[in-house]
Amino acid sequence: MSDRKPIPVGTEDFKELVDKGYCFVDKTLLIKDLLNQNTKVNLITRPRRFGKTLNMSMIQRFFEKTEKSNAYLFEGLKINDAGEKYLKHQGQYPVITISLKDMDKSDYESDFVFFKNAVAEEFGRHNYLKDSSELSESEKEKFLSIRDEKAKDIEYESALRFLSVCLEKHFHAKVILLIDEYDVPLENAHFKGFYDKMVELVRSVFKGVLKTNPSLEFAVLTGCLRVSKESIFTGMNNLEIYPVTDQRLSEYYGFTQSEVESLAKYYNLEDKLDEMKKWYDGYLFGKTEIYNSWSIVKYIASAIGGNDYSCQAYWINTSSNSIIHQLIEKSDENTRQKIETLVAGGSVKAVINQNSVYSDLNVNNDDIWSFLLFTGYLKQINSEFIDKRTVSEMVIPNLEVLTVYEDTIQKWFDEIVKSERTPDLLGYFLDEKPEEAQKEINRWLRKSISFHDYLENFYHGFLLGAITGNDEYEIKSNRENGTGRTDITICKYQTRETAVIIEVKIADTFKKMDTMCDTALKQIQTRKYAEQLTDDCYEKVINYGIAFYGKSCRVKMGETVYAPED
Repeated sequence: MSDRKPIPVGTEDFKELVDKGYCFVDKTLLIKDLLNQNTKVNLITRPRRFGKTLNMSMIQRFFEKTEKSNAYLFEGLKINDAGEKYLKHQGQYPVITISLKDMDKSDYESDFVFFKNAVAEEFGRHNYLKDSSELSESEKEKFLSIRDEKAKDIEYESALRFLSVCLEKHFHAKVILLIDEYDVPLENAHFKGFYDKMVELVRSVFKGVLKTNPSLEFAVLTGCLRVSKESIFTGMNNLEIYPVTDQRLSEYYGFTQSEVESLAKYYNLEDKLDEMKKWYDGYLFGKTEIYNSWSIVKYIASAIGGNDYSCQAYWINTSSNSIIHQLIEKSDENTRQKIETLVAGGSVKAVINQNSVYSDLNVNNDDIWSFLLFTGYLKQINSEFIDKRTVSEMVIPNLEVLTVYEDTIQKWFDEIVKSERTPDLLGYFLDEKPEEAQKEINRWLRKSISFHDYLENFYHGFLLGAITGNDEYEIKSNRENGTGRTDITICKYQTRETAVIIEVKIADTFKKMDTMCDTALKQIQTRKYAEQLTDDCYEKVINYGIAFYGKSCRVKMGETVYAPED
């Protein structure tokens, strides 16, 4: 495949992508559609890693007035055939571009330092303004103080507006403003505990540069969520929003079916299309079927690099999963049931709130499902208008996102078992109290979120996690005993007084749990699991048969085996 163009993993600069000859999925007609919309402020919300940053770079390179023309970057691309109506805008505007995606620090002060750095860096990119004959001396002094991070903190709240005024004076043209991942600092601040302060900062910045700014030609903002007008975009009647439920601009973020088919053909991966569809397809933006572009790029790069051709989860390692963690950790019984329905392949219905704010995020009300839809963790498959509200039916979009839920659930359950584990369960087994052991196990099962189809190895692992942690006892899994392997063996090997054998079974129905306990105990007896332990001088071996059905458990104690007297 050496004759194929390289795949651009992690390349987010449009100019670098073109100059280095990377493969590019042509999204340049986004420029045409933005011009057709003719809206002052455009907010485009899409999940993380769906090409928002690369598209912002593409917009910048098309519109920005530069000393050396960037027109060559668009040769052979779709926008070049769109007509003079659109091409006349090429290279005609000063552009301010700033990304807030790294404002994810642990406290407000650290995030504000990063904001100052980002603003100062953009001022430095327009360093020619310090010598502009169109600016007054006081404006030049202010420009330098912000560029050098010597200005007062409050001046950075209005710095982008000031920069737009300076650029309009210098170029005699209004400014295009690009703000990438505008909601990252808001999401981070919500989870880190300084949301109110961050809202005030973002509101002040946006009010200055977006509302009634005579130097602004138009602005494009991207993020995952539409934060309500009342919270951030106060009084901005010039704002147009393009959420994932909107058909407008729907094909420009992520890859469409035809784009994935073309990539697969180009890289000789057509035989993997079905697998790629199961793993990375499933999103619906408006009415357009969309693949996760980041995951497709990562998979193709791995495949053409000679690595394993099987699909795997890439998005889980890049996207912030804080919302999923909170969903799992703080869910009540009703929410847990909905999660179980989703991971089992079912759907949930909820009222979709387009005006959510992070401060209202509660995993146990309908707003959480709106957040999950807008951030890519759910897909809308149907919607209806009921009592003046949109009610959507949603599912998990693909196998890749399913792994996010499953991994988060597993880690949460492992952590909660370890953090809340008491010696009670182990003690009940050692003290021959099957009824108490049964109650304790059922208590834990009620806390769990099932997603393993109730396989035996899940219950096996759950029991191991619940009883480990006592240094006096050796707990072994699948130990060879007699003529087979016991599921779980508990031994106090220093004194060799007591050993416990546990055999685990799965019942087909609730009523069959008693029968499966008896089957487990009979297996312990017929395969002589206890004999090796008594041969090793354990004084007595206590036998348990445990059966599970869903979130229910039955524990039966069999006949205790004693070591033969000398």
